[in-house]
Amino acid sequence: MKFLRNFAKPSAPKSEKSGLENPAPGLSSASICPTSPTIEALEQRMAAEAVLATPIPVKPAVPQALPVLQGFKRGCQRLLWTGIFVSIPVGAIALINLPYSPVRRPIAESAPMLLMPSYISMDQNYRQALANVEAAKQLIDGATAPADLELGEQKVKQAQANLDQLPTWVWNELPNTGSWWWYSRRLSRGGLDQARAEIGRLQGKAFQEKNAQTALAQAEQMLKTAEQQYKAAKTPLDQQIALNAWQAGLDQMQQVPADTLAGKMVSPKSDAAMRDFQLIGGLITNNQQSQSIIQAAKAFSLQAAQASQNAPHSVTEWQKVLDLRSEAIQRLKQVSPDDPIGYAEAQKLMATYIAEQGQIRVRQQRESDAVQAYSQARSRIEDLISSVARNPQRMNPADIAGRLENIIRQLESVDTGTTVYAEAQDLLISAKQKLKEWKIQ
Repeated sequence: MKFLRNFAKPSAPKSEKSGLENPAPGLSSASICPTSPTIEALEQRMAAEAVLATPIPVKPAVPQALPVLQGFKRGCQRLLWTGIFVSIPVGAIALINLPYSPVRRPIAESAPMLLMPSYISMDQNYRQALANVEAAKQLIDGATAPADLELGEQKVKQAQANLDQLPTWVWNELPNTGSWWWYSRRLSRGGLDQARAEIGRLQGKAFQEKNAQTALAQAEQMLKTAEQQYKAAKTPLDQQIALNAWQAGLDQMQQVPADTLAGKMVSPKSDAAMRDFQLIGGLITNNQQSQSIIQAAKAFSLQAAQASQNAPHSVTEWQKVLDLRSEAIQRLKQVSPDDPIGYAEAQKLMATYIAEQGQIRVRQQRESDAVQAYSQARSRIEDLISSVARNPQRMNPADIAGRLENIIRQLESVDTGTTVYAEAQDLLISAKQKLKEWKIQ
């Protein structure tokens, strides 16, 4: 086989002791002799070389950290098994301490010590319940501020939560609990019932206090709103509406229970609000009365103005006008100075009415003087006519002219705007004409 010729003779390994080459195992010296190579020898030689060329597996060196990791692993295993062994009894104790009667009852009768966690929890909750009930009682019954009520309500909730943790199976399933020292000293059914009753009372009172605080806040808001409405009112009607809302707020404030904290706080607030209401109400009442008086005075003044129209008027008619003005003035004098606004308005109207009254008196006097002058002129004219008619020959023209001149002067004194002015003018024209005639004579 030609390919076998390409192989060279490998060097044989030397012995460590003799320094000679060691033949491959399983091959004799004759088989590897170069002088007589055979196929079998060559195959054996190739097998030996393959064995020599195969690397001998070397066991890796153990790292230095491996023992630490192995120790940690063993520790975790121990911890795991310890947890398993511990959790089993702990879980069992937790299971038998569940608040279920079928679980608790047989344990309580046969091995009550296993229920020690429940007893400890009951003791702690009962102590905390009593402490919270006492604190809530002090805060709610003796409250001095709304913050006390809020804190007292929180204590009530905490006490209720503590009482809810106390089981009722103790008396239902262990009738002889009186022989158990823990129950007789720490917990009793009467004490638990009393605590629950006190919690119910405090809850009810806290609810009443909260409602009273709400009612007081609403009443205060109503009063504040009514005061703002009154300040913004521009008409008497708006003021009256604001006063009605104010009164409603005072009524609601009076309905707050007196035995509550809000009821104790109502008294000073209600007194202050009532004083303000009475003050404002008094002002409004006075103003309303003043306005009524002023309106009446204006009504009399209006009648007087209507009566003075379409002049001239007789003295009697002018007297009626004066009477109406006088009545209006007398009404205005009744306005009280306690109402600053109404009093100022009344004084202003009174000044106007008095001035108008003076003008009417002047016109009345002018009417009276005109009537008197006209009457005297007529009387003199009648006397003159009578004298001339009785003895016309004895009448002196100069004397008649003088008498006519006096009549003319009286007729000229009759003022315009009087009831007799027109008649006086007619007589005046006639008297002047007669005067001319007698002067010619």
